[in-house]
Amino acid sequence: MKQTLLVINASARSTRSLSRRLTQRFTDAWLSRLPNSKIIHRDLAASPPPHVTEDWIAAVFTAPEERTDEMKRILAWSDEAIAQLDAAGIIVIGVPMYNYGMPSSLKAWFDQVIRVGKTFTFDLARGDYPLEPIMSGKKLVVLSSRGEFGFGPGGIREKVNHLDPHIATCAHYIGVSSDDIQTISIEYQEFGDERHRQSCEDAESQIDDLVFDLTCSSQHLR
Repeated sequence: MKQTLLVINASARSTRSLSRRLTQRFTDAWLSRLPNSKIIHRDLAASPPPHVTEDWIAAVFTAPEERTDEMKRILAWSDEAIAQLDAAGIIVIGVPMYNYGMPSSLKAWFDQVIRVGKTFTFDLARGDYPLEPIMSGKKLVVLSSRGEFGFGPGGIREKVNHLDPHIATCAHYIGVSSDDIQTISIEYQEFGDERHRQSCEDAESQIDDLVFDLTCSSQHLR
C-alpha cells in the first residue's frame, strides 16, 4: 500500500468542526506510527471545487491532443485533484452530514475526479457498457459528524442516511472496493448531552484502533 494519505475536509466550518477534529486525530495518530508518510491536504471549504459546466463537459469529451488552452485551463482543477487521488493509498474524508447527505463541496469534488479516461472507462461495444474503474487498491476512511442519531444499519434514521451510500457508490469509481471503506461517525451533536460526549470518545478510540490496524497492514508488521 502507498504510504501517502489524501486528507479531504468538507466541513464549511474552519473552527469548531467535529469532522476536522477527527481527521486531525487520524493524521496525528498515523504520523506517530509512520512519521515518514506523505500527507496531502485538500480543504474543500478554503478552496471549493468548481461545479461542472457545459464547457467542462465539452473539454472532458474532447481528445487530449485536441484540447484548446482554454479547455486545459478549465480542467486544471480536476487534473490536480486526480493527481492527488492517484498518489494516495488511503483517502481520508472528513465530512459532516448536511440535510442527510454530503455537502455540495464534496459532491463537486467527486464530480471533478470521477472522469472518463482518468478514473473510469467503459466499452461502448458492449450492450450494457458498465463503467469500470481505472484506479484500484485504495482504502477509504470516512470520518463524519451527524447532528442527530440512528443513521447506521438498523437505526431509526437509516433510511434517510443518504451520505454513506452516496460516498460508497462514488468510491467504486476512484479505486475503492466496498470492503475497503471504513466509516467512523459522531452523533447526537444537536443534543450536546452525555450521549454526544460518549459518541465523541468512541469515535476517537475507533480512529486510534483503525490507524493501528492500517499501519500494521501497511508495514506488514503482522
